[in-house]
Amino acid sequence: MAQGGSYRLLTPAEVAEWLRVSEVTVKNKYRSWGLRPQKVGRLLRFRERDVVAYLDGRYG
Repeated sequence: MAQGGSYRLLTPAEVAEWLRVSEVTVKNKYRSWGLRPQKVGRLLRFRERDVVAYLDGRYG
């Protein structure tokens, strides 16, 4: 199991709040950031551990 975070799914708004950017920025940039989305119907969700891994890799 990878280090940090959980398998909890976060909304783009929750990710935006965590990263201190707008929700629109998350929706437009998640691909270039390397965040893998989990589609729930038509909705985007992100695994908490993927966001933690991104932050650790980028700023850790």
